[in-house]
Amino acid sequence: MFKILLFITATGLIVFLFPREGKFKYEFSKGKPWPHEDLIAPFDYPIYKSQEQINAEKKTVLIQKSIYFFKNENIKTESIQTYNTNFEIAWDKFLNEKTKLDLSRSKYQIFNLGKGILERLYDTGIIELHSSIENKPKTFEVSILVNNVAKDYRLNQLYTIQEAFVYAKNQLSGLDDETQSFLLGLIEELIKHNVSYDDATNELILKQELSHISPTSGMVQRGERVVAKGEILNNQKFQLVESLRLEYENQTGSSSKMYLILVGQIILVSLMILSLALFLASFRKGIIHSDIKISFLLFLILLFVFGAKMALDVNNLNVYLVPFCMLPLVVRTFFDIRVSLFTYLVAILIIGFFVPNPYEFIILEMITGILALFGILNLRNRSQLFLSSLIIFTVYSVTYIGIGLIQEGSFEDTNWMFLGWFFGSAMLTLFTYPMIYIFEKTFGFVSDVSLMELADTNNKLLRKLNAKAPGTFQHSLQVSNLAEEAIRAIGGNTLLVRTGSLYHDIGKMNMPNYFIENQNTDYNPHEDLSPEESASIIIGHVINGIEIARRNKLPDIIIDFIRTHHGTTKTQYFLYQYKKENPDEKIDESMFQYPGPIPYSKETAVLMMADSVEAASRSLKTYDGESIGNLVNTIIDSQVAEEQFILSDITYKDVTLIKKMFKKKLMSMYHVRVEYPE
Repeated sequence: MFKILLFITATGLIVFLFPREGKFKYEFSKGKPWPHEDLIAPFDYPIYKSQEQINAEKKTVLIQKSIYFFKNENIKTESIQTYNTNFEIAWDKFLNEKTKLDLSRSKYQIFNLGKGILERLYDTGIIELHSSIENKPKTFEVSILVNNVAKDYRLNQLYTIQEAFVYAKNQLSGLDDETQSFLLGLIEELIKHNVSYDDATNELILKQELSHISPTSGMVQRGERVVAKGEILNNQKFQLVESLRLEYENQTGSSSKMYLILVGQIILVSLMILSLALFLASFRKGIIHSDIKISFLLFLILLFVFGAKMALDVNNLNVYLVPFCMLPLVVRTFFDIRVSLFTYLVAILIIGFFVPNPYEFIILEMITGILALFGILNLRNRSQLFLSSLIIFTVYSVTYIGIGLIQEGSFEDTNWMFLGWFFGSAMLTLFTYPMIYIFEKTFGFVSDVSLMELADTNNKLLRKLNAKAPGTFQHSLQVSNLAEEAIRAIGGNTLLVRTGSLYHDIGKMNMPNYFIENQNTDYNPHEDLSPEESASIIIGHVINGIEIARRNKLPDIIIDFIRTHHGTTKTQYFLYQYKKENPDEKIDESMFQYPGPIPYSKETAVLMMADSVEAASRSLKTYDGESIGNLVNTIIDSQVAEEQFILSDITYKDVTLIKKMFKKKLMSMYHVRVEYPE
């Protein structure tokens, strides 16, 4: 019931994110023939302008719009007042320096001459050299606001600061050099622009003019034929059909049909989620039995549906910026390639229900996602992720150009801006590593990257094992080599089995001397113990290993190797001793039996075989092909007979391959040479 609730909740949340307008039932592309029956307008609707037309009109407005400046009368008043004050101060100093000269004009005349020049300059206007009029001809007109009244002026009717200085100098050319220099110095300090660019007014006027641009350019009457079957959708016809699509979706979204649209969305999304559930139930029972794994897959689908919805809702963003290819890469990190592909397919089909041009979207995403996934089967180092991003950008671009050539027949109408969105999506895919880390910590999964870190023999726990139980450490290394080769032969996670093998015997650290591989002398502490006590110590290394692993926060998937590597087998040596010492006693064999559970996967089953074979091989008196072959066959056949592998997805063919691989590896380890004929 909880699993059903998970799927229902995911369906509800996805439907909640869906837009509420209806979906136009016809699929069409510019430059292609209309593939359906004649399209008749079901109602009156406006012909919407294309985005290119609207952009062209906006560009025209920007070019032709008036540029507004405002005239500040206070600057003239302040400058004249400053001139009056500065003149009186400077005049006395000027007279003292020129006592031997006869002035051609009186003080009053000189004062009025300078004041008149300033007044004429400010009355005419000294304009700010703003970027909006840069490189404009002198005949270019600007609007100047004076007391909220606008009047048009040509640029040659106004002064710049440089032109104002030249004008003042020309007006003073009739004076003697000393007087001219005196007045020009006073005037130059007071020349400043009093006609400035009006940001607020220009922005307001621009908004008003842009708002007057009509989004439509005519009407189509009800019953009028929009396009005939087989007719090529040129720019004009395409815009007619696109306008009908927009109006249809707007009308259905705002009418009573909204509830029926909602029902349709629920049906489609439910079917997609149901297909995922049936796939998992039929082919991946291990996932369908885990609430955490189901939650993870549904959460990923919901996350990318939400990302697509946000990209569509935000202006100036494109849905292709969303790194959809991150989804299969993340799923592949924790599951197999079929699960990642099927989950990705479901997510893309759901998103295709509400994105523009769904056919093109699904083709682009499916091709790119599949090639990216098969190009990088396992994310084990950073360079692979960069290669994955390169693959994603390249496949996106090539596929998009291919679709564009089919639709347009040329490169002229290709929107190259999409390559920028593809590049952005490829770059965002680089965040797969931090996403994997977050999901690991949130859902308790283990990625290949984490397994590689755990498999490093410089790991703190493995160094401790090597220091306390060096024989066990060497045994674990040999077991990991055997198990890795075997799992590679039958197909499985080599990195997982190698890591699990390195940690499977860490429980022996507690009492290392009681395990023969760590005994450096002839003394064996088991000689002082009863068989049942010895068996208890040997069996206890499993429980001890689990406790050590939990204290060191090893992942559960690694602890499972510790828990299952002996299954429910018995400590045959001590059981035999007990029977020998107590021949007439009814024996409780559970005292000599490991608690289990038995292996549940290929990887845990292979570890059990490798562990037993490697340990037993150390007791062989002679190392040759026959003795090694008999040993491998006896041990593995015994485990099969004891039904240790009935929960593992392992076949008799797999067991045969494993035996063959073990024999080959053990002969190599013990340097067994092939006997040549005499």
